[in-house]
Amino acid sequence: MKEWVITLSIEYKSITRKDVAKHAGVSETIVSYVVNNNRYVASEKRELVLKAIKELNYRPNNIARALKGKKTNHILFIADQISNEYFGKIIEEMDKYAYDKGYLISLSANRNTEEFVSQVISRHVDGIVISSIKFQEKYINRFLDANIPVVVLMNKNYTSLDSRAGKIYTGLRIGAKECVKHLIAKGRKNIVYIDRVSEHGNFSTENDLRYKGFCEQMEESELTFTCDNIFTGYKNEEELYIAIQDKIKLGLKIDGVLGRNDNLACIAISAILEVGLNIPKDVSVIGFDNSRISKFIIPHLTTMEINKQQIGCKVIEMIDSLIAHNMVEDVYLTTKLIERSST
Repeated sequence: MKEWVITLSIEYKSITRKDVAKHAGVSETIVSYVVNNNRYVASEKRELVLKAIKELNYRPNNIARALKGKKTNHILFIADQISNEYFGKIIEEMDKYAYDKGYLISLSANRNTEEFVSQVISRHVDGIVISSIKFQEKYINRFLDANIPVVVLMNKNYTSLDSRAGKIYTGLRIGAKECVKHLIAKGRKNIVYIDRVSEHGNFSTENDLRYKGFCEQMEESELTFTCDNIFTGYKNEEELYIAIQDKIKLGLKIDGVLGRNDNLACIAISAILEVGLNIPKDVSVIGFDNSRISKFIIPHLTTMEINKQQIGCKVIEMIDSLIAHNMVEDVYLTTKLIERSST
């Protein structure tokens, strides 16, 4: 795909701590304490300051740094699960390209609060990469309003994401559709989808691109599926494991499984084998991500591989371009099916 780059001129508005203090009705010292988070500030005053920061789109020292031509050379990656192998690999690939450009990358778990957003803005990061189902659009737009370049790895469809954000589609929707097609080619008709587990109720909706791809392909292939075909709503892996066994014992017909990721697919494999079914004779199972565990579980897991190397390269290219105040086109990447003995 040919990429076009268009120059975009951005006008910075100089907002100082004095402006924030006046707007909030507090002293500059209080503003400093809240911004730096290094002193106790009563919750009422803290809220006033955070509200003023948001309303004024205040980014500490951003004008002074711009006039001096300085950058922090710092890119922040915000993710749902920072211990996840997938995110670690993405950052590893990003670092290969970022280091040569002088950037350092840090990883942070998302926190859906105004204070977290204000803290990030105050750190003067040069760019932010977001790969999160849970992080709210309004907070992404707050970063953009603070003139911070943002690249979003599109795990879902957003409803009000600002057009200034760079968008990278990593092939999740099409990849999920290909998984269903592969199962159908193996003669499978009773296919189920294993959704994420979450203690906080963050389960997939139709905006989630993997889930959307599964549903679309099931409909296009004219395969009947109901809520029983979607394993979702479980707080932890143990609940999911038991639920899979219980539904099979109660008569749910399953001959194909698509796990939202490899870990969930492996849980399904264990539960299915435990009830006496054979994989792949009775049930074919596919995962997503091509993580290390997929090569070692028995049977070896068929999985849809996301091109992490391309993601890392494109993220840095896009961030670099946005830092230079250029607009970028959306990027669309593809996935690759790795077939092993589970199908």
